[in-house]
Amino acid sequence: MNSEQEYNTLTVNISHKVAHIVLNRPDSLNSMNVDFWHEFPRVIDDINNKSAARAIVISSTGKHFSAGMDLAVFSANGPNDNIELGRKHDQLRRLVLKLQDCFSVLETARMPVLVAIQGGCIGGAVDMVTAADCRYCTQDAFFSIEETKLGMTADVGTLQRLPKLISIGLVKELAYTGRRMPAEEAKQAGLVNQVYDDQQTMITAVLDIAAEIAARSPLAVTGCKEMINYARDHSVQDSLQYMSVWQSGMFQPQNDMMEIFTAKAQNRAPEFAELTPIDPIKIF
Repeated sequence: MNSEQEYNTLTVNISHKVAHIVLNRPDSLNSMNVDFWHEFPRVIDDINNKSAARAIVISSTGKHFSAGMDLAVFSANGPNDNIELGRKHDQLRRLVLKLQDCFSVLETARMPVLVAIQGGCIGGAVDMVTAADCRYCTQDAFFSIEETKLGMTADVGTLQRLPKLISIGLVKELAYTGRRMPAEEAKQAGLVNQVYDDQQTMITAVLDIAAEIAARSPLAVTGCKEMINYARDHSVQDSLQYMSVWQSGMFQPQNDMMEIFTAKAQNRAPEFAELTPIDPIKIF
């Protein structure tokens, strides 16, 4: 990827092995319009496939992080009334799966994803941030599972991921009522790692955390992400078994570990090889 690219809904800057993705539609409260659903997963996949960064930070502009799904998406992707009922419903099911995939890329990306949230994080934005590795917010931030207020059930990942992050009783309360969860409550519940006084302080701090991650062995870091996510969804015994398989293949002490020892002896920062880019499989 180029060091800086602009899209209709995003700005992407990659510097010192950290990719900073910024939602850039503040006048529309950074709502997730049709362009967003095309651009966002493509950017994440591009960074991941090209090993273009060792950490990703997602932030936003304006008063609110994101108002969630833009209502225009529903009309743009509405099922054709001329289609037979069963097929029309199958079309809607595939649309929901496609939207889910747009945020699942944050979990499948090999590098950690950190999100810096100011103001409102509403509806689809909650779906997004719950798929990230770490969340940080400002004092004025709030989280709202807005879908019940619209007469629907959240369907892009919140109800599946949030119970892995906070208590299930609290998830149910938030989902049933659609009430706002303020920043301090989110911190106490474990949804966010830290609360900051203002947006600039938060972004500076989160970029510093990302830089610290980027200074580590990218293979060791991606191993941590893979193992933690696997342990979340499997038993302890299954996770230990998978850890043994992962370590037997990925742990090469003569490479990154030896580089750390050598760099320390030479009083310099260690230098690590990037993860191998992911190329499309070529049959011929």
